Amino acid sequence: MFRKVLCTISSIAYNNSSHSFVNRHLIAQSRTMKIGTHDGVFHCDEVLACYMLKLLPQYKDAVIVRTRDMAKLNDCDIVVDVGAVFDHAKKRYDHHQREFNESLSSLRPELGDKYKIKLSSAGLVYTYYGEDVIKQLVPSDSPLAAKDLEVIYKKVYQNFIEEIDAIDNGVPIASEEPRYKIRTHLSSRVARLNPEWNSKSVVNMDEIFEKAMVLVSEEFLHTVNYFMKVWLPARVYVREALDNRFVIHKSGQIVEFTERFPWKEHLFDLEEEMNIGHEIKYVIFNDKPNSWRVQAVPVNPTSFVTRKPLHPKWWGVRDEVLSEVAGIANCVFCHSTGFIGGNTTRNGAFTMAVASLESET
Repeated sequence: MFRKVLCTISSIAYNNSSHSFVNRHLIAQSRTMKIGTHDGVFHCDEVLACYMLKLLPQYKDAVIVRTRDMAKLNDCDIVVDVGAVFDHAKKRYDHHQREFNESLSSLRPELGDKYKIKLSSAGLVYTYYGEDVIKQLVPSDSPLAAKDLEVIYKKVYQNFIEEIDAIDNGVPIASEEPRYKIRTHLSSRVARLNPEWNSKSVVNMDEIFEKAMVLVSEEFLHTVNYFMKVWLPARVYVREALDNRFVIHKSGQIVEFTERFPWKEHLFDLEEEMNIGHEIKYVIFNDKPNSWRVQAVPVNPTSFVTRKPLHPKWWGVRDEVLSEVAGIANCVFCHSTGFIGGNTTRNGAFTMAVASLESET
């Protein structure tokens, strides 16, 4: 299904027979909207910025004018990554000026203060047009609610755009020198499409720029579709479980899922959003037929340190011995650190969670 969506969008964006991205059809399409960016070596940020703009109805048929000639840039309807001007009202989105230090949080303070990476041209375009871009990718028969659009907008920034911004602006990934470098990220793959410095081949840079746009489109569409079709449904599921937590147990500290899926990030986000603190201690879920798990909630989504581990007398014990020690039938195991345990039945897993909750540790 995703490939079908990708092909459809790519067809709209790239294969319009009467229009092209690049300068070679500019004369024939003299009244067509124009997106300006610099010529020469290209980078991931302006490639992505141009691609996102091409997803919008107003720029769908625009040509991309790659130049540093200010007279030609001044004739463009929107300009990214060149021109030494950032002015949203004038649709000029360069970030290379000495005084430029904007971030998503500084330009969109209503989104919170956690987005502090300096923006590239991709980040600038996403800042102002990202929600509209995402709307173009939403199936017409299942529109996003406003609150879900905002959540996906922020997640796509955090998980995709922010990386492009940081790399283009030379923001280090760590305060200390990393022990190794990642050389296969999207920015490096886009950069590799540029001709080598010592290449003698004569190439059409506008055609190569188009190839770079295809490359970034695949990654961008995958990210947006993942958050719309996989990540968001899981968030809805966790929200429902949290709303139902007092039905599961009077303490409200145990939540139940009927299947296995990625829940940790959602749990932490929603606890903060719902202002319920860190009260959830255990999650029980159906792992597979005749297999239920009880998992202690970690102190953060990637930690094995838990808010309250399973009963310490169970750690590292299995099967019949565990059932006897716990006084609970059908136990399967308890991890040696107490972060997860198993039972063949839902009631058994639930009873393990309650017993652990009531233990003194």
